[in-house]
Amino acid sequence: MDTSRKLQASKVIDAPADKIFALLSDPSRHSDLDDAGMIRGPEGDAPPIGGIGQVFTMNMHQDALGDYRMVNTVTAYQPSSRIGWAPAMDPSCDLAAKLGEMDASGHTFTYDLAEADGGGTRVTQTYEWMSVHDEEFLKLFPVVSEKDLQGTLDKIASQVS
Repeated sequence: MDTSRKLQASKVIDAPADKIFALLSDPSRHSDLDDAGMIRGPEGDAPPIGGIGQVFTMNMHQDALGDYRMVNTVTAYQPSSRIGWAPAMDPSCDLAAKLGEMDASGHTFTYDLAEADGGGTRVTQTYEWMSVHDEEFLKLFPVVSEKDLQGTLDKIASQVS
């Protein structure tokens, strides 16, 4: 597998997997966990993630881009062990009009949870952009760093410990 378009970070968190999974499956809590500081919160009602194919929209901000929205489609869902989603630009937001024909999709965020030797839960966050096909969009990657991923894991730990 090509790993040139993938970043990963892992941390053993002193909490049960189901508690961590509940936090990750609640889109209204994602802004509390985002170490990159881009997530502002869900657009409208965002019920807990309950399965593959579910969609939730997130309000975002980057200094260079301003405010925008990403539509996230759940791509991985195994209770207490795996959850992930694929963001794509909301075509109705102002930034989408500025980007024109750029396809701002093809990346995913996935969390794998497993019992750790010695107790706790090993959480591995994977950020990958192997399915980004738009060459202009690809130039923006990685949007978050391995340090951001690690910081997110630290925030998850502080929320559940």
